[in-house]
Formats: sequence, structure tokens, C-alpha cells
Amino acid sequence: MISLEAALKLSSEELKNLKQDLSKKIKEKKELGAYIEQFLDSEVSISGNGVPVAIKDNIQVKGWSVTSASKILQGYIAPYDATAIVKLKNAGICAFGRTNMDEFAMGSTTATSFYGKTLNPLDNSRVPGGSSGGSAAAVAGGIAIAALGSDTGGSIRQPAAFCGCVGFKPTYGRVSRYGLGAYSSSLDQIGPITQNVKDAAILYDIIKGHDEKDSTSYGGEYKPTNLDPNKKLKIAVIKNYIENTDEVIRNALLKTIEKLKSAGHEIIYKEFSNANIDIAAYYIIANAEASANLSRFDGVRYGRRAEAKNLHELYANTRAEGFGAEVQRRLLLGTFVLSSGYYDAYYVKAQKAREFIKREYEEVFNEADLIFSPVTPTLPYKFGSITEPLKVYLGDLYTVGANLAGLPAISVPVCKTSEGLSISAQLLGKAFDDENVLNGGLVLENLSKE
Repeated sequence: MISLEAALKLSSEELKNLKQDLSKKIKEKKELGAYIEQFLDSEVSISGNGVPVAIKDNIQVKGWSVTSASKILQGYIAPYDATAIVKLKNAGICAFGRTNMDEFAMGSTTATSFYGKTLNPLDNSRVPGGSSGGSAAAVAGGIAIAALGSDTGGSIRQPAAFCGCVGFKPTYGRVSRYGLGAYSSSLDQIGPITQNVKDAAILYDIIKGHDEKDSTSYGGEYKPTNLDPNKKLKIAVIKNYIENTDEVIRNALLKTIEKLKSAGHEIIYKEFSNANIDIAAYYIIANAEASANLSRFDGVRYGRRAEAKNLHELYANTRAEGFGAEVQRRLLLGTFVLSSGYYDAYYVKAQKAREFIKREYEEVFNEADLIFSPVTPTLPYKFGSITEPLKVYLGDLYTVGANLAGLPAISVPVCKTSEGLSISAQLLGKAFDDENVLNGGLVLENLSKE
């Protein structure tokens, strides 16, 4: 597949042919389920002109059916473009296709979608990760040049790692959240999923910037990303995180660390507190915010409306029928931790843990430019092999910290297993030091080719 960098140089006629070719391939690879249009047997949704970039189904594109892969939003048509989409269009990029996702971005498998599951293009029997699994599968499967996803606790980086492409989560606030379907407002972030690091930097530069419509948008200076593949970095390896991964991942990451040393980068070793603290804090905070954000979906103003005899029944029936099991589970948890008598015991404690996690990162960054860690503790697992929700949640052990602390992070493939599955490494940087994270990602990418 042509890179985003190369596609931006194509003529109008060449772009027309490219879109036709992509549309044909999307139909031919219907079984992958990367795009929602593949489930609906419909033509690919298109908005704007220029280079085609796939869009996750929770980002508003005017005139499109945008459903966050949920039954409850069937019939909703987006009345406006998200700020990220406006920026794409201004840069000569066309929104091209709705990528599948876990319902309301709540999941790590892209199997909770109302439309059906997305397959991993490297091994169709395995999960592609989530919640941006459709975006990652489309890029890795050769049916998207690049894609936008969203990352609340690893939802860009984990599917990118499982599918073998690059996923970048910018610093919280660097990319406007206006027009993004809210899951957890203090954690959500739009970002690129691409074939390579340079494309990620290009797409990031296009969508970043201050937005008055987003109260959490960063108001400081924005400079173009200057990638430097020769930059020497001081990298802190989180030793206990690597030790607690599957053997095949651990060995691959240790080899990558040796390559970094040989290339002249300084490596230091650090340990973090038990990652279970991160998981516990994340799922309390995220689900508490979700319970508030998703209260607006009630069948009254838009979306699907259930049959009911009165208003109470309308709310109850619409939400019971409209939300899938995973969304209901998380909303119940979120409502519980915010309820009287439990707020202090759980939610307040989780916020204190969040501050502790932030300080841990800050202490390491006093000594290092970047942090090196796994993306996931395991390889992508087979559909149905893990049925307990808690075990699925533990797959986010090494990604949620970046969201809790608001840090930039990138997932980059570093090698492949004998089965052809991808193994990725994760780099995290200081807040607003997105350029350094992308530089580190480029270093990893170049070393993986040696």
C-alpha cells in the first residue's frame, strides 16, 4: 500500500484511481470486517476530496451515520464535522470509510461491536485488539493508507501492536476532542494509526492544534514535527514490566534494547509499582466518567428508541436494548463508584492513585528522555479463548498509564514471530514532548529493519 507521504503528492486523477482501487479491495476483503460498510454491503462513505484516510466510527463526519458501533445510535446522522476532520479536509485529505470498533470504545478486541467482529489480518483466528481494531486492521490489511483512531487506555496502541502497524497517542489536549464520541473525557485522545512512523508524524501534524471548541485543548505553541533518525536518546527501560510479559515478547524486547545500546543510545533501568494499580485506577475513573457521558443516550432526542408505555420505561428499555453487555457492565460499575457511600472509597482513592502514577513518570523523566516498555503482556489471543472480563482488562496493563498521566506514547513493530504475528515496543515521553516520542519511534523502526 502506498504511504501517506507518497499519496499526498499524487495528482487528482491518480487519487481518483487510488480511491477506486481501495473501494474494490474493501469489497474483496469483506470478511475482515475492518470497515462498517463491509458489514452493511454498502459503498464506502466519503467526505471531502484528496487523499483517503479511514475514520473510526466515533468521530463525527457531517452527513455520515456515526454510531460508535452501538445499536442505540442506529439512525443518528452526524450534523457537523469533528475538528480533526475539518483539519484533514483543509489539508487535502478525504474522510474515507467508517472503521469498526468496540461499542463506545469499551473493549480490547473489536468483538463488542453491534455490527460484528473485526479479524486480525495477520491471523484471522485472533483478535485485532481494540477499541480501534477496525482502523488497525484496515491499515495492516492493505485497505487503508492511514486511519484515525481514539485512545482512552491503549485503544490506538494495542490494536496497532496486535496488527503490526504504528499507533501514536498524542499528549492529552494536543488534538481536539471536539466531535469525538466521549467515553472518558479526561482520558480520551484522537490519534493516527499508520504504516510507518513518518506517516504518523505527518497525520499528527495535520490534526493537532488549539481548538476553542474544546475546553481541554492545549493553548501553547505548536511547531511542525522535525524527525531526526540520528538523535541519540536516553531511554529508561521499565524492567519489571518486561519481565512480566510472555517469553516470546520478553525476548524480542530484550533484543531491541541491545540494538538500542549498539546504536549509541543510553539505557538505564527502572521499576514501576505494580501495574495493577494503574488498571484499578483506570477502570474506576474511566467508567465513572462513562456513566455520566453516556447518560445522554436515552432514546429521546436521537438514535434508536424502544417501545414503552411511559417515560421511565422508555429510558429503561432503550438503554437495556441499545447498549451491549460490555457497555452495560462498565456503566453499572461507573454508577456504583459514584454512588453515595462509595464515592470516597473508590473514586477519590482512584484519583489519588492517578496523582501517584503521574509522579512516578515525572521522577523517571528527571533522568531519561523516553520510557521503553511492552505494549501488551501477551500476543493477540484467539477469539473466545478469554471469556472473563478481568483477564481481558489486564491486557491494558502497560498502556493505561500514559492516559492517566496524559503522556504521548507510540507503539512500533520491532519483529515478527515464527507464526507471522507482530511484536511491538512502546515508547512514552514527557507531556508535550510528542516530537521526541516520534523520533524514538523512528529509531525503533529503523533498527527493526536491520
